[in-house]
Amino acid sequence: MINKNEWLTVGLITSCHGINGQVKVKSLSDFEERFLKPGIRWLQKENESPSKIELISGFKQPGKVTFIVKFQGINTRNQAEQLKKFKILVKTDTLPKLKKEEFHLLELLNLEVKTLENDELKKIGKVINLENEKNNLLVIELFKNQKKVLIPFVKEIVPLVDIKNNFLIINPPNGLLEL
Repeated sequence: MINKNEWLTVGLITSCHGINGQVKVKSLSDFEERFLKPGIRWLQKENESPSKIELISGFKQPGKVTFIVKFQGINTRNQAEQLKKFKILVKTDTLPKLKKEEFHLLELLNLEVKTLENDELKKIGKVINLENEKNNLLVIELFKNQKKVLIPFVKEIVPLVDIKNNFLIINPPNGLLEL
């Protein structure tokens, strides 16, 4: 289950845009309204405490996963430059409600990882982290050797996620767990 006092990174400020304090944001979220709808957001530089800031406006760049946003009090290119590499956070207790078969990626943490071998489910590890550059990757620690492997989070490789019973099933291609 999700800890209600935790933060979720939903975007990364990559650069300035123009001369009026706008910044370019790389989205790490499926919810575009986080960069479009005005309201309070939280910014974090590296491991410092998050600080509150108000999003005034935003728009999505056509054909890209980046947004151009404007924050309250950031009015010059120099001010915007200072926000480069800041993360945009939301509190996990403000996560949108999902449909029955949906879940938040954060809920995958600590799930047991099982494979189907000879019609039998076998526990092989647990999800210890998530990586999200271009694709979602599960970082799985294998029980047998404590080795960490990256598993693409796609339906073909992860056909079943059972949040309620705390496990997921993977169907890795030959050799993926040996990398």
